Amino acid sequence: MHTDVTDSSVATRRSGRQAICWALWDWGASAFHAVILTFVFTVYVTGTVAADEESGSRALGVSLAVAGVFVALLAPVIGRRGDAGGRRKLWLAVHSGLVVACTAGLFFIQDDPSYLLPALVLIAAGSVFFEIAEVNYNAMLTQVSTKATLGRVSGFGWAMGYFGGLIALTVVLFAFVLPDVGLFGVTSEDGLNIRVVALFSALWFALFALPLLLFVPETPASREHVRRGFFAEYAELGRRLKRMWRGERRTLGFLAASAVYREGLAAIFTFGGVVAAGTFGFTTTEVVIFAIGANLTAGVGAVLGGRLDDRFGPKPVIVVALLGLVLVCGALVVLPGKIAFWVCGLTLATFVGPAQSSTRTFLTRIVTPEREGEAFGLYATTGRAVGFLGPLAFSGFIALFNTQRAGMAGITLILLAGLIALLPIRPPESVQ
Repeated sequence: MHTDVTDSSVATRRSGRQAICWALWDWGASAFHAVILTFVFTVYVTGTVAADEESGSRALGVSLAVAGVFVALLAPVIGRRGDAGGRRKLWLAVHSGLVVACTAGLFFIQDDPSYLLPALVLIAAGSVFFEIAEVNYNAMLTQVSTKATLGRVSGFGWAMGYFGGLIALTVVLFAFVLPDVGLFGVTSEDGLNIRVVALFSALWFALFALPLLLFVPETPASREHVRRGFFAEYAELGRRLKRMWRGERRTLGFLAASAVYREGLAAIFTFGGVVAAGTFGFTTTEVVIFAIGANLTAGVGAVLGGRLDDRFGPKPVIVVALLGLVLVCGALVVLPGKIAFWVCGLTLATFVGPAQSSTRTFLTRIVTPEREGEAFGLYATTGRAVGFLGPLAFSGFIALFNTQRAGMAGITLILLAGLIALLPIRPPESVQ
C-alpha cells in the first residue's frame, strides 16, 4: 500500500511538471500573437513600411486571408498524421521552429515600401505555422492531464498565454518601443527599435517552447496507424467525416456551434481597441494599457473557469460565460463614457478566458481517443470557415446604423447565435 501511494505521488508530481512545461509553450507563443500579429509589428508594417496606412492595411488583410485558407486546408490532415504516427510533439517542434524562423526574419524588414512584400510573406507564413502548431499543442492536453484535471490544466494553459503576452508586451513597450533610446542603445532609425522586437519575440518563443519539447513525452502511435501519402489523407478524412456524421454528430455539432461563438470571442479582441479609441476616446497609450489589463483579467478568468470546469463540466462554464458576454456587450452598445468601457471591457475579458478554455476541454472530452489532433485540426478549419462573420457583423452594423457603437451589437448577435447553437448539444457524460 505504501508503495502504491508513493508511486501515485511520484506520478502526480511528474504530471504536474509536464503540465507546467506544456503551458509554458503558450506563454512563449503569446509573443508572436500579441507582439507580432496584434499590437506592435503589424502596426509598424502598415503604418511605416507601407507607402500609406490604407494600402498597407489592405495588403495585410489579404495576406492573412490567404494564410487562413492554407490553415483551413492543412490543419485537419496534419492533425491526423500527428495522431496516427505518434508524432504530435515532432510536428509541434517543426512548426514552432518555423514560426521562430519567420519571426526572426522580420528583423530585416526596414521602414521602406520595398520591404512590404517580404514582411507580408513572413507574417502570413508565420501565422500558418503558428495555427498548425496549435493543433498539435491542443491535442497534447490529454497527455498532461487526467479527466479530473482537464479543466484546470486547460485553464492554466490559457492563463499562461494571457500572462505571457502581458509580460512580453510590457517588456517590448518599455524597453524598445516607447523610449527614444531603448535597451542596448537601440533607436528608431531604419525601424531598428521595432525590428529588434521581432528578434526578442523569436527568442521568447524559442526559449519557452523548449520545456515542452524536452520534458513532455511523445504520444504513442495510433493502433490504427496506416502509412498514407499526404494527399491520400484527404480522401480518408472525407470518409472519416462521413462516419462522424453517422455516429459522432455531437462532435460535428459542437465544432459548428463553437466556430460561431469563437468568432464572436475573436471579434471582441480584434475590434475592442478600435471601439475604445473611436467611440470612447481612448488615446493610443490608454488602448495599450487597457490591452494589458484585459490580458490580466482574461488569464484570471481562465484559471477560475478551469476549476469550475472540472467540478461542473465545460458546458455550464461556456453557457454562463457566453450569457455574461452577451449582456455586457449589449450594455456597451448604450453606456457612455470611459469608465463604462473600462468596467465592461475588463468584464468581457474575464468571461472570454473561461469560454476559450472550456471550449478546448469540451472537445477533448467528447472526441474519440487518439483522434485529438484530427479533431483540433477540424476545430481550426471550422473556425476559419466562419472567419468572415466578425468583420462582416461589425462593419455591417456600422454601415446600417451609421455609428461605430452599433458594431458591438453585431458582435453581440454572433455570440448569441453561438450560444443558441450550443444549447441543444449534449455535454460530456462525466468530468471525473
